[in-house]
Amino acid sequence: MVLTISAIALFGLLLALLLRFKVVGAGAALVAGLFGFYLARTGAAASVDQVMTALGSAIRDIGN
Repeated sequence: MVLTISAIALFGLLLALLLRFKVVGAGAALVAGLFGFYLARTGAAASVDQVMTALGSAIRDIGN
């Protein structure tokens, strides 16, 4: 059985856990969210997407 999860859901869950266990405060979480939002609107978005796709493929191929 293959389980897939989107990066946005994974990072959202990670951020929620960091907030829950008070590793980061609400202000830092807001800054992280805004940074991601504005990063997606820059020319770096394509490069970040390629890196995340490559990492996802590498992790998926470890089990094969």
